[in-house]
Formats: sequence, structure tokens, C-alpha cells
Amino acid sequence: MILLPQEIIRNKRDGKTLSRQEIDFFIKGITNNSVTESQIAAFAMAVYFQDMNMDERVLLVSAMRDSGQVINWQSLNLDGPVIDKHSTGGVGDVTSLILGPMVAACGGYVPMISGRGLGHTGGTLDKLDAIPGYKTTPDSLDHFRKIVKQVGVAIIGQTGDLAPADKRFYATRDITATVESIPLITASILSKKLAAGLDALVMDVKAGSGAFMPTFEQSEALANSIVGVANGAGCKTSALITNMDQVLASSAGNAVEVREAVRFLKGENVNPRLHEVTIALCAEMLLLSGLAADIKEARTKLQTVLDNGKAAEVFARMVSALGGPADFVENHDNYLQKSAIIRPVYAPHSGIVQSMDTRALGMAVVSMGGGRLRPSDSIDYAVGLSAIISLGEPAGPEKPLAMIHAQNEAQFSEAQHTIQSAIICGTDSVQAQTQVYRRIRVQDIF
Repeated sequence: MILLPQEIIRNKRDGKTLSRQEIDFFIKGITNNSVTESQIAAFAMAVYFQDMNMDERVLLVSAMRDSGQVINWQSLNLDGPVIDKHSTGGVGDVTSLILGPMVAACGGYVPMISGRGLGHTGGTLDKLDAIPGYKTTPDSLDHFRKIVKQVGVAIIGQTGDLAPADKRFYATRDITATVESIPLITASILSKKLAAGLDALVMDVKAGSGAFMPTFEQSEALANSIVGVANGAGCKTSALITNMDQVLASSAGNAVEVREAVRFLKGENVNPRLHEVTIALCAEMLLLSGLAADIKEARTKLQTVLDNGKAAEVFARMVSALGGPADFVENHDNYLQKSAIIRPVYAPHSGIVQSMDTRALGMAVVSMGGGRLRPSDSIDYAVGLSAIISLGEPAGPEKPLAMIHAQNEAQFSEAQHTIQSAIICGTDSVQAQTQVYRRIRVQDIF
């Protein structure tokens, strides 16, 4: 059988189902550069319009996973399951920094390969880069594996050895208006996660004004796709659809979120929304991997490692193992950058917070330099928002909308205007929101 990139593109353009041989051939071509940028773009556009069935999606993820090294943990003789969580991204979503140490303290091994900020959403790697000395790119995959075994968790960025086809594929999608394709989003997320050699994965799919997917229906479709494809590719996976109609934590930015994560782990400042979502995700990880028999046991174990300080200890050991200060947890405020201006912003009129344009708040942080407008942009780790008000809370002279961390008056003024426009106050009472909308398991799909 003679395989040509243009014929594979033609077949998908015409709505045909691609075979394993066709998908494997095309992904190998992306990896070894025998397929051109224009052919990748054409293939992506064909998939965007013609979609892929579940079998094709499984084949695509498997081919992209196998385009590089797949980490094998067997030689390390780990005494627990290898498990991870991935989020579609949000504003103030600091769960990874808390969740990894909590699950590790409960007996799991968490090799978390994370990403940088994208658009209005914050990136876990950018947050960790706010910690002096922390290396988000380890010396080698063997070094990464050793840290995971010794500490229980390591959070790093994607290396060139893991799913290299995704890096080139995504770069082309990013400039050809084909990012918003559920089969291709599924392939991009899972190829990297499954290359980490996981036993189980829990997906956090956001829905709401700060979510990557614009509607609940699309968030649900993405969750169904990821759960179905990951299980089809041999990794036990479930998903939670969670609320992103307001900032998840009390802060948004890099250093400010790391500060909140450490205080959460130490029990000094526990945002109830962040606690609810983090515990739900952690509990699902423990259940899926067999570390707990039921939700009650899982929640008890997780709260115990928070209360007795074991989760905070694991976080401290991870930071130290990856090059950060050994006393970071105890003295984090001495290490994290602070902005020149830290000042409250108040609502133009007193009232109860009715709604929040969470995306706009994320973009306010980006505009101050806390995110990237272009991939080459550097990040100011100090800027951001803290003490962000919640839906249903009264705003007025005694209760600001947020604290702005800015470097100059111009930044402060622009952020102030954005926040006052994004957070709407009124006179009506607001019902408490559900934070976890739905759990999706493989039996819900097939």
C-alpha cells in the first residue's frame, strides 16, 4: 500500500475514516519532517471540518504518544500507582501545586508534565518559575523519574523526548485557526500525558466565563472525548466538569498563586472553592487508582495529609529536589517577588457581586505582564490580583473587589478599569454555586 500525505489529507477532507496505517504514516511524517507545514495545516483543517470518530481519535493519540519516548516505571519498583491530573486551564487555577503533593502523601506517584499560560489562562510552569532556582526542565528523564520515586511528585515541562509530534503539530494549528477541534485538542493533551506512562488520569474540564471551551456543551463533549480516547488507549481515565464562572482561588498571577498554594498546604488560608475542587479531583485520583475504596475514605485520607502537614512536606521536598530553596515552604514570602504597588480596587457602587467576567480578569493579569501576548514575551512574576471577591459577596468601602499587584500607576489604572467592568454588583442575593458539575467515567460514554 503506497501512502502519500496528500492522499491522506484528501481522504479526511472527503469525510472518510482513516486507517491505522494512514494515521501512523502521517504522524511519523510530522516527527521526521517528511510532512510539510502546509500539509499539517491542510490535515488539521480537514479534521476540523470532518471530525474523527472514536477509533480514529484513539489511533491518533496512540501515534502521537509513540512519536517519542514513553516513560517506563517498572524498573523503579514503585510501591504505588502512577497517576496524574490535567486541567483545560482557568484563572486562579492553582490546583496542580496543591493536588500533586496531596496525592503523593497518600501513596500515589505523580509525574506531572505541565504547560505554560495560554491566552487568559495561567500556566503551572510559569507559577513554578516564580520560585527561585526551580528547574521546570530537569537534567534528564532519568532525573525526573528518580525525583518522582524519591519525593512522590515532580512537576515539569514537556521535554523534547516526549510526544515530539505534538509540538510541531500544535505550532501549526496555533497559526491556522484549527486549535478549537475536539479530536485535535484531545490528541494534544493525551499524547503528552500518556507518554508519561500513567496508570490512571483524571481530567479537569472547566466550564464557564473563564473556561477554554466557550459553552458547557463543548466542555462536556471534550470531557467525553478525553475519557473515551484515553481508556481506548489503555489508560484508566475519568473527568470532572468544574466551575470557571469565577476565579477559582483567591488570587490570579504567578507569585501570588504560589503564595496562596503554600498557605493552603499549611492550613493558613483555605479558599473554600479551591478546597472543594482540589479535594474532588484528588479523591477521584485515589478512587481510580485503587488508593481508596470509596469517596469517604478518599476524602478522609486527603484531609489528614493536609492537617498533619505531610502534603506541605512533600511540596517542600519537590521544590528542593528540582533546584528551589530547601526552606521555601517556611520562608516562601522572602523568596517570591513582590510588585511595587499593592493596592485595593473598589466597586464603583456598593452591592452584591452578581457575575464575573473571569476571562477579562485573566487578561488583566496578562496585560500587566503576568502572561504572554506573544510566545517570546518574558513574564513579570510579581504582578497579579489577590484577595479577589467571590460571587454573592457584598462589595463596598469595607470590602474591595481585589488587591492589585502592579509595577506602576499606568498598570494599576488599566487593571482597575478592567476589574470594575468585569465584576458586576447589584441588589439581588446570589445562590451558592456548584463547583463540580458532573463526573464522567468510561461507562457513561460507551
